[in-house]
Amino acid sequence: MPREDFIPLQYRDYAYLEVPLPLPGTQATISCPHSYPLFYEPLGLDQGHRFLEVGTGSGYGSAVAREIVGAEGLVVSVEIDPLTIAFARANLEGTAYRDIVLVQGDGGLGYPELSPYDRIAVTAACSTIPPPLTEQLAIGGRLVAPVIEQETQNLLLLEKTAEGIRTRVIGEVLYVSLRGAYAV
Repeated sequence: MPREDFIPLQYRDYAYLEVPLPLPGTQATISCPHSYPLFYEPLGLDQGHRFLEVGTGSGYGSAVAREIVGAEGLVVSVEIDPLTIAFARANLEGTAYRDIVLVQGDGGLGYPELSPYDRIAVTAACSTIPPPLTEQLAIGGRLVAPVIEQETQNLLLLEKTAEGIRTRVIGEVLYVSLRGAYAV
C-alpha cells in the first residue's frame, strides 16, 4: 500500500517516518506507519470481517483494512471533519478503493445502519469507549481504542462475549482526541 498516496503533497517525502503528519481539517493527522498493525493485529482483523473505523483520516487505514478483509468483507469509516473526509474520499477514489463506505458524522455514535461489526477501531483518544460502539459490536467481536486513564492514553482491546465485556491494555499510545458527543 503506497502510503505516500494518502499524504498531502508537501509531506510526501516523510511518508514512512514514524511520526504523525498533518492532514486537512481540524486536528487531523495520519498516524505513524506502525499504528496500523498495532491496531489490526490485536483485533485479529481478517478475511470477511465487517469492520468499522472511527476516524477516517487520510483513508490509508481504510485501504489497508480493505486489503485485509477482502472482497467478502466490509469497511465502513466515519469521520466528523468535512475537510478530512473530503481528502480521504479523493485519496480512496484515486487509488481505486471505491467500495469503502465513507460516512461524515460523529464516529462515537458509530454507524448503526450497517451493524453489527466484527471489528471496530477507534483512532482517536476517548475517556471511555462510547457505548454506541459497544452496542454495534457483534458477539465475539473486538474493538480497539486509545482510552485516557489518569492522563495516560492506553490502547485498550475490548472483546464482547455472550457473557459480557472483557478488556485488556495493549500499551501506551498518543492520539488526537475524539470529537463529537463522546469528546474528551
